[in-house]
Amino acid sequence: MTKKWFQLGLLSVFLLSLFLRFWGLERFNTLVFDEVYFAKFGNNYLTNTPFFNVHPPLSQYIIGIGIWIGSHLPFGQDTVNQLTGSVRSPWSYRWLNALTGSFIPLVIAAIAYQLNRSYRFALLAGLFTACDGLFLVESRYALNNIYIVIFGLLGQCFLLLALNKQNQQRSWWLVLAGISFGASAATKWNGLWFLLGAYFIWVAAYIIRGIQSFPDTPILLTSPATFIRQTKIFLKNWYRTWLDINKISPEIALQTPLQNLTQINIWQMLFYLGIIPAIVYSIIWIPHLQLDRRYGFIAVHQKILSFHLQMGGNTANVHPYCAAWYKWPLMNRPIAYYYQRAESVSQPLSALQPPLPTGTGKIIYDVHAMGNPFLWWFGVAALLFLAAMIVLQVVIPWCQQKHFSLPANLAVHTWIALYLVLNYAANLLPWVKVTRCVFIYHYMSAVVFVFLAIAWFVDQCLSSYYREIRAVGVTITFLIIAAFIFWMPLYLGLPLSPEAYKIRMWFNTWI
Repeated sequence: MTKKWFQLGLLSVFLLSLFLRFWGLERFNTLVFDEVYFAKFGNNYLTNTPFFNVHPPLSQYIIGIGIWIGSHLPFGQDTVNQLTGSVRSPWSYRWLNALTGSFIPLVIAAIAYQLNRSYRFALLAGLFTACDGLFLVESRYALNNIYIVIFGLLGQCFLLLALNKQNQQRSWWLVLAGISFGASAATKWNGLWFLLGAYFIWVAAYIIRGIQSFPDTPILLTSPATFIRQTKIFLKNWYRTWLDINKISPEIALQTPLQNLTQINIWQMLFYLGIIPAIVYSIIWIPHLQLDRRYGFIAVHQKILSFHLQMGGNTANVHPYCAAWYKWPLMNRPIAYYYQRAESVSQPLSALQPPLPTGTGKIIYDVHAMGNPFLWWFGVAALLFLAAMIVLQVVIPWCQQKHFSLPANLAVHTWIALYLVLNYAANLLPWVKVTRCVFIYHYMSAVVFVFLAIAWFVDQCLSSYYREIRAVGVTITFLIIAAFIFWMPLYLGLPLSPEAYKIRMWFNTWI
């Protein structure tokens, strides 16, 4: 694929994302799902109304800015309500989220391109992300999850860009990475998992370099003096080999910036990806604490933590859409953000309209926060394939040589596999210990690496010499796009007949 076609393809993906997020944005003149919190909170900043929120304030600042700008525009004011505490149009409190969400496929494409400079891999990653339903739904309403993801992904992207630079240029990209990671955590605390993923892959790179430079010379247990002398020689040889391996030639360095991770030392990590995110996170709190003076910085965090610890168990008794972390990858329990029956398409939908009795109504409006099933299922399979590939890279040489070793230069695909698997684990595994009610949207920060995994797998299929394998890649792509179109009425809240709605609810747990 040429650069020109890549740019045209990426522009098409962006325009598609933009159109789907803005089309009928004001369709429901009400507050959808958690808009009852975040749209109100954003408006509270404009009306100087103190309030307590169980999450950090950054996303509410952004929504508030969007409301202020949207309320001064000469369009999007056809329908209004007072549900935020002021007379506002739904368009005003949703448009900035829609615009922000439109850029997420581009950021993911940028990460994919940085990993191995492949235009096709990057384009597929952007396309598949644009074909996901959960990200589409979350972008069309005044919710906060897209901000966690886009800031976290920008942190990852800036880190990869930093690895391709040297000296002052590297420092500036690392500063931007630290700012982005801090902004992700200032949206929700689970935004920290993106930063955790960066530390995971950095530590893994150091472990790999250490193993690769480990000398074959054994240390013999003889006299203490001989043991000390042999240990010094061993460590000296190890350090010399470490330096030789870490001096990657320009030709190798171009393969993937991940090979340069060990050029960042622990002090740089602690400053750029430790202190800077902490400072950014703290500064972002200042406007909120100036508005609500009931709690100081420490007290508000204690109150937030107390709320989450007391939020009940992860069962349907607490909330009908509670879904434990292990249910997310297979999309066992998506969420109905909005559900309304009507007699006809022409019937106006009102926030105050009483629902029709069960079993009546010829039209169903349903906004379902669910992913693209084939994208998620194929993506999880691709991620497991990458995890198996990593294991085999270790097990096969171990069985052949009867001792643990790694090649002097890992293949680019092994580095990519490590990056995707470790970042996915960093964004999913912390939820294992969470006992409060959690929802499928908490999986958004992990599933983006699933999108990258299936894009990598399809790219490999399309690069194959064998026609049958190329056909697999084409088939997977077609199924993902077809599934997105099939379930699109549920993502956009388009009118459906009861029969059309039923054929899209493949499992009882989806309802």
